[in-house]
Amino acid sequence: MKRDAQVLHDKAISSITVATTAFNSPSDVGRVTQVLLSLQHSFEMLLKSALVQNGAKVFDKRTGRSIGFESCLSQAEGHAAIKLTAEDAGTLRAIDAMRDDEQHWFNEVSEQILYRYARAGVTIFDEVLDRVFREQLASFLPTRVLPISTDAPKELTLLLDEEFSQIAALLKPGRRARERARARIRTLLAMEAHNDEDTRVSSRDVDRVEKGIRLKKSRAEVFPKLEGLGTSVEGAGINVTVHFTKTHGAPVRYLADEAQEAAGIREVDLQKKFHRTATKLAEDLGLTGPKSAALRVHLAVDKDTKCFHDFVFGQSKHRAYSDNAFTRMREAKKTADMKTIWQAHHPRASKKDETCSVAGCLAGRP
Repeated sequence: MKRDAQVLHDKAISSITVATTAFNSPSDVGRVTQVLLSLQHSFEMLLKSALVQNGAKVFDKRTGRSIGFESCLSQAEGHAAIKLTAEDAGTLRAIDAMRDDEQHWFNEVSEQILYRYARAGVTIFDEVLDRVFREQLASFLPTRVLPISTDAPKELTLLLDEEFSQIAALLKPGRRARERARARIRTLLAMEAHNDEDTRVSSRDVDRVEKGIRLKKSRAEVFPKLEGLGTSVEGAGINVTVHFTKTHGAPVRYLADEAQEAAGIREVDLQKKFHRTATKLAEDLGLTGPKSAALRVHLAVDKDTKCFHDFVFGQSKHRAYSDNAFTRMREAKKTADMKTIWQAHHPRASKKDETCSVAGCLAGRP
């Protein structure tokens, strides 16, 4: 194992050990905080270790600092060696969102929800460890150290309904429990990360959800992205594995006019999502600007709104690209014939769409 990867690997093992030990602690003092912080940290270290081991870049050239959790997930998802699935990436984003509130503000995570994410986290950690390093988590932990619960896990839909009912009860007039209700709202908003990679829990999101609940809207109306979310549980005892599963939830409205009534809407920081200029995108891919542009044409990157966004500042318009664009182009570059792509799609090429013989060309896509 590479030396840097080994150090990161050891830190990951240490943090997952702390997380599971904290979960099983008989004391509730600081327990949830310790579980969430250590669990999130264990995955950042594990994913960075896996990326370093496989020769990926984990330092930002501009700042000289190591990449954050989001960038780790983006690179790990779909990586040929790490093979982090979209469902597992969603689970880790939800853990990160809960950790963010726990560390920088506050939320309230019920025992049932904490158990599910702790157990799913252990499952994903063990699987990534096996795929990348051919190691088993059981080799590093005593058999007694894993998340256990005396509160039998409930079916997820029933659990979410109960959480929603408790929030509604806390918001009833005369209860004086609004902050507790809002803390629970934050946890459910964090869980929307399963179906929304841009999930960030903001006070304005919480305000809108609170308003929706007070107007007696249903859970599906207030939390549409939790629809279709479930868990898959296999095995028993120390061999139990937990994965979150998802289908696409109900559509969410994004409103420009905040005067319009809405409950299940999400604010997105577009500058954080689309953070690469064309030059930076080419640099990160190890391509010249023109060759990067040719590959963008080949993959129709500039026709996919998940990959680009045009920022307008006065009379100026600047196009920026997301991690989706980077990942798609990086994976294509590994196997595609760049010479043929360049010949077909370079700026002075004629009849570009007809001359590209590389399989999967999307240049002519409307």
